[in-house]
Amino acid sequence: MDEVLLSVRDLTIALPAKMDRAHAVEGVSLDLMRGEILCIIGESGSGKSVTASAVMGLLPPTLQVTRGQALFGGRDLLALPESERRALRGRSVSMIFQDPLSALNPLMTVGAQVDEVLWAHGWGDRAKRAAKVQALLAEVGLPDPPLIARQYPFRLSGGQRQRVMIAIALALDPDLLIADEPTTALDVTTQAQILELIRTIQRRKGMSVMFITHDFGVVADIADRVVVMEKGLVVETGAAAAVLTDPQAPYTKRLIAAVPRLRAAGDSGTGTGGALILKVEGLHKTYESRSGFLGRKRVVRAVQDVGFELRRSRTLGVVGESGSGKSTMGRVLMKLIEADGGRILLDGQDILPMDERAFRPLRPRIQMVFQDPFASLNPRQSVGTSLIVGPVAQGMPRAQARAKAAEILRQVGLDPTAYERFPHEFSGGQRQRIGIARALMFEPEVLIADEAVSALDVSIQAQILDLLKRVQREHDLAMIFITHDLRVASQVCDEILVMHQGRVVESGPPARLFHAPVEDYTRRLVAAIPGRGARDAA
Repeated sequence: MDEVLLSVRDLTIALPAKMDRAHAVEGVSLDLMRGEILCIIGESGSGKSVTASAVMGLLPPTLQVTRGQALFGGRDLLALPESERRALRGRSVSMIFQDPLSALNPLMTVGAQVDEVLWAHGWGDRAKRAAKVQALLAEVGLPDPPLIARQYPFRLSGGQRQRVMIAIALALDPDLLIADEPTTALDVTTQAQILELIRTIQRRKGMSVMFITHDFGVVADIADRVVVMEKGLVVETGAAAAVLTDPQAPYTKRLIAAVPRLRAAGDSGTGTGGALILKVEGLHKTYESRSGFLGRKRVVRAVQDVGFELRRSRTLGVVGESGSGKSTMGRVLMKLIEADGGRILLDGQDILPMDERAFRPLRPRIQMVFQDPFASLNPRQSVGTSLIVGPVAQGMPRAQARAKAAEILRQVGLDPTAYERFPHEFSGGQRQRIGIARALMFEPEVLIADEAVSALDVSIQAQILDLLKRVQREHDLAMIFITHDLRVASQVCDEILVMHQGRVVESGPPARLFHAPVEDYTRRLVAAIPGRGARDAA
């Protein structure tokens, strides 16, 4: 790894006028060696994705490169005409995007989308391309490549879609692979599989990889060197082991300190909590569907015989892979989905058989914070309208609702002027605070947080977790915390349920569950936590 493949020098990209700073990135310089995995890490807005997009020639029109170079094979990628850039993309430089569902064409089969890359670069005839597509899908570990090739993206899991994106990126054996947050929204076992896949293929093909992430656990697992960015500037560069164990920049130290860690083996947590508020017994939910005209019926038992108890001021964690049934369970508890059987006792009253009219007066008592606050907020409504519409519908006078909204905005750390603004005017962390504020408008007794911090940077994540803890203390809330991040669950939960294929396979306090798991499935989840060995050693 002594030959420089990509050399970025003094890269500066201007932001539009009236933004919070003048430049998206300013004076960025970095080298990527041949055969190396270089991780660029930083919070949202640090400029890491903008740097990668500039290298790929995919900057939006609102961002302009004002100076700098990106030298690749002796050519400045920033100065190339679009026709020459297009010839390089896919063949010499490829990119894996963060969200494969939005990056893949929903109207094309995945096989056709892999084939399109080969066809666009004039690779082989139809028969050779078809064989190459099958080989690529097999190489990235997808089962039954002929069947997968005929599927549309929505029929695949998140991990499978990410594997398809990797197959597309690797189709022409590029020299440089840029991976932009490719594992952020994946559960720990799928994330571990994708990281191992990228690492294995990188070693076999001798590629260079620029890996963009905000997770130091991923850095510990995959990186040779690290570049740390803050607000468009490079603040630290070094070997991964050195940066992880002896960071020099204050910003890097803050990022590493914010990474959640597994609770110590002897930590028994807090007390037993208050009065019993929610009891679930024998909960069932099954989905049925048919594929094609008069096709075979498909049955998915999303929730099977789930039961637990939850007391005031306590937090129950629910962990598991995608498809384990944890989010379905949360929606069933909220009565956003009707259950097929069981009992949901809210303060002793069974709400499961109630219809919407009967349950409506009880709805304020159990509220939910959704995973994607941007999708769950109406983009055409101001924040204030989103906060008061529910309470007003429940009979609260509008003036009282407005005063309460202003107070709760202060409680969640937002200025009351946020009341008149719209969701797109806020950052991801701020929108999540708005989601929490909306739930608190009803003064709930049970709060369900469904992957509420999974897509946030570690420092913003830490702020939201601290906010939830404070809100829980002040309001004596019982909380159900649904997550695929076992590190976060260990930090915030008093008790944890481990779900697999709709069933609870193990439960217990975090310290026991993660340091002495009984079930093989729990052991696999714990073993897949990114960077666990490096952090535990630290």
